[in-house]
Amino acid sequence: MKTKPHYLFLMLITIVMSNSSPINAQNSKSYDTYKNIEFKMPKVKEPVIPKNSVNLKDFGAVNGGYVLNTQAFAAAIDAVSKKGGGKVIIPPGIWLTGPIILKSNLELYAETGALIKFSTDKSLYPIIETSFEGLNTWRCISPIYGKNLENIAFTGKGVWDGSGEAWRQVKKSKLTNDQWKKFVASGGVLNEKKDSWFPSEQYMKGANGADQNIRLDLKTKEDFEAIHDFLRPVMVSIQNSKKVLFDGPVFQNSPAWNIHPLMIEDLIVRNITVRNPWFSQNGDGLDVESCKNVIIENSSFDVGDDAICIKSGKDKDGRDRGVPCENIIVKNNIVYHGHGGVTVGSEMSGGVKNLHVSNCTFMGTDVGLRFKSTRGRGGVVENIFISDIFMTDIPSQAISFDLYYGGKSIAETLAEGGNKISTKIVPVNEETPQFKNISIKNITIKGAYQAVFLQGLPEMNLENIEISNLTANAENGFSIIDANGIKINNVKLEISKPTVFEIYNSKNMVFSNIDINSDSPKAISINGEACTNIEFVSSSNSNLSKKTSIGETVPKGAVKL
Repeated sequence: MKTKPHYLFLMLITIVMSNSSPINAQNSKSYDTYKNIEFKMPKVKEPVIPKNSVNLKDFGAVNGGYVLNTQAFAAAIDAVSKKGGGKVIIPPGIWLTGPIILKSNLELYAETGALIKFSTDKSLYPIIETSFEGLNTWRCISPIYGKNLENIAFTGKGVWDGSGEAWRQVKKSKLTNDQWKKFVASGGVLNEKKDSWFPSEQYMKGANGADQNIRLDLKTKEDFEAIHDFLRPVMVSIQNSKKVLFDGPVFQNSPAWNIHPLMIEDLIVRNITVRNPWFSQNGDGLDVESCKNVIIENSSFDVGDDAICIKSGKDKDGRDRGVPCENIIVKNNIVYHGHGGVTVGSEMSGGVKNLHVSNCTFMGTDVGLRFKSTRGRGGVVENIFISDIFMTDIPSQAISFDLYYGGKSIAETLAEGGNKISTKIVPVNEETPQFKNISIKNITIKGAYQAVFLQGLPEMNLENIEISNLTANAENGFSIIDANGIKINNVKLEISKPTVFEIYNSKNMVFSNIDINSDSPKAISINGEACTNIEFVSSSNSNLSKKTSIGETVPKGAVKL
């Protein structure tokens, strides 16, 4: 009997579906990821991987960490790719390798006990055109690299190690004496004047004249080749791809940023551990850049820079790309160390919108919730919803909005006398960053240098930020500078310094149900000609209703008590 064409089509679909399946979560969860999301959030699509599988050892891989297995990885990936995709199983052992180039429809399953260690031989990492710190530039290829792909998964409980110690500059001030002696004895180059150790002369040459970590003065590939060692790669770079999953493994010791998904649609990061030495230069954990439809959940971070970072390109390069980071859920994560627990910016020139963050714990991070940008970036950050955040032992600001970010950690900025008030107003144009429509609620801060720091620009205020149900124990309370439409509600503060609220050039603000421990007659300091329409209502503390210190330049009637 002749088979009809539509029956053949249905049979083909059945065969394909029976040989492919989405990657299942390795840990069950008792909550709904999409519950109580404040914006329309599409369900993130998971990779679909064909059921073919191969074992790395079958392609000549040698355990022990002394034989380079680059070709074995490439051959295993090629073998499943020729079948339409599948799983490469990495068994227990130490597997030394050069760069791993990803292909579509691929799952890399690192079994418990597997350690994939990337070679310290920098000649194995040629420079390529790519993006780093939001700018188009040349950089060494990443240890794990893929572009224009679909259906990629990293699973299992193994460890991916980027051998970052061979790549990074190290500052003496960040090490113990024993650690410093170990670095000096290992070789490299010592710059006594700057109290820094460099992996090589070439690295130190590249660092001289760099704008943060980018050489803006170099133009050609040949120019960049001359400073090859300086061009530290991110460990995992996946670009312009769809349906990418990280579920289970440990990612650690990266040369620069650890995991960098760039322009990914449908990204899931769950049940992973991300680690870098606390002193690691630019040792970010996860930098999600210009991605759409993202879940980050049930993971832990202990890193040398910002932990969970939301970005969208820098300055003109970011604006020209014009791809925002949008539709992002961040739930149930722990950060043990980092410059910021959850960070937005400073590279946010393409915009960030629709971000939900909840049920996260930050322990000892330099900053807890960190929003940063500066003039020249442009971009709009809006529709941000943050709730149920728990912070302990924050050495600087638990909640920070800083639109005068200068490329340094807040600890470094404070040590240099930064975060000073600026009254300079410049014209608003495409280079002006804007942060607006942000809700932060149910926050517990147990120990911090400052509870909340909000600093916009004179020409573009922070706008419509609401902070409610906050309990904080900190040395300093609130600083609010160049802001409009701020609402502070249901706040209980134990503050060491006598001035709890410092307000400068801000307007249309309502403070209600404020409970503070201060008996100072200057619990509130309000200054600046732009201060208008500021209300303190329903306060249980007399100092917020009777004893207000108001600067002479405040217009009459600016404050209603």
